[in-house]
Amino acid sequence: MNTALRSESDASIRKAIPRRRRWLSKLKKDKWLYILLMPGLLYFLVFKYLPMWGVLIAFQNYQPFLGFWNSEWVGFEHFQNFFANPDFFRLLRNTLILAVYDLVFFFPAPIILALLLNEVRLAFFKRVVQTMVYVPHFVSMVIVASMTYVFLTTSGGVIHELVSAITGKSINFLADTSWFRPLIILQMMWKDSGWGTIIFLAALASVDMEQYEAAVVDGANRFQRLIYITIPAISSTIIILLILRLGSFLDNGFEQIFLMTNSLNRSVADVFDTYVYFVGITQGAFSYSTAIGLFKSVVGILLIYGSNRLAKRFGREGIF
Repeated sequence: MNTALRSESDASIRKAIPRRRRWLSKLKKDKWLYILLMPGLLYFLVFKYLPMWGVLIAFQNYQPFLGFWNSEWVGFEHFQNFFANPDFFRLLRNTLILAVYDLVFFFPAPIILALLLNEVRLAFFKRVVQTMVYVPHFVSMVIVASMTYVFLTTSGGVIHELVSAITGKSINFLADTSWFRPLIILQMMWKDSGWGTIIFLAALASVDMEQYEAAVVDGANRFQRLIYITIPAISSTIIILLILRLGSFLDNGFEQIFLMTNSLNRSVADVFDTYVYFVGITQGAFSYSTAIGLFKSVVGILLIYGSNRLAKRFGREGIF
């Protein structure tokens, strides 16, 4: 019995040695590829994985001078205080409304723009339009907010004066709570819709042209080719990006919201991201703000997992 076990262990060792040698030979062969991979790995390790230890303070009464290990452990106290806070439902409502607006209006915008650009046959005009819609992505959100203020201010804003001349009414776009959310979505669409078309244009470039030729022979018009060939061809890309977008469903973007918030529209402008800043940074409630961030992350994970399972149930390809 012992002899049989020893022979089996020796055989496994003999198998492991060639396997290790093959791995080392592959590593040596592709060493430059691994060297190129190192900066990306270090970035995720230093800025993504190591900071995960910071979620511990969500369960502590964290004091910077005591550190992680000596701060008082309070369990779920911060979560209970957050859910019992009268501001919770207001923040949740504002965050969810902006998130739904994002999915309904902003998410389809790059898809529609990519489909329109894909139908352009004049190459020079297509390149010019693509360049024009890409440029806003590289404009700072501070500049976008400043441009919004210049155009919409009641003190000589071009758009404000034009609307006032047409309607005879003076609308304070920057202070009116009913205009805050549309302005946020319009800024997002202007700034990032063009950049978002890159992925969809790449997906459209992989569509087999023979399908279009066969459809033309069968008498399909341009709209029918769009519905029955183009959109189904990029549907998997749309679903994957939608699943990934749901992972950040509660992330409305701190910088944009913060820049567009003022004392008159704060009732609809306060979201989780800005609340974390005011409570965590300005008031020093590090544990409380970390608990809020962890709550958002858990919701994002659940949405990704649920939407991925739902996509697979309908026969679509998920992300895992």
